[in-house]
Amino acid sequence: MLFHVTMDVNIPRDLPADERADILAREKAYSQDLQAQGKWRHIWRIAGQYANVSIFDVRDNDELHDILSGLPLFPFMDIAVTPLLRHPSAIRDDDT
Repeated sequence: MLFHVTMDVNIPRDLPADERADILAREKAYSQDLQAQGKWRHIWRIAGQYANVSIFDVRDNDELHDILSGLPLFPFMDIAVTPLLRHPSAIRDDDT
């Protein structure tokens, strides 16, 4: 199943620098592993915001929930999820 996910990140300004650096390093490793597995298909920054738009390709809602709640930045995120379906006018077969 494909999902469009918007993530707005709101790290507290008073978070200690070493804790922030650790969380960001774990977030990067986790997200890149999911990308390598093909589960996190696309990720784009939103200009002027600490936010991204992503496309996930996962088995079901439960897997997406597990992935998102496993993000090290999850406690500092506002997340919006939209399930995607193939459009009948689409000419590509690969859903990418």
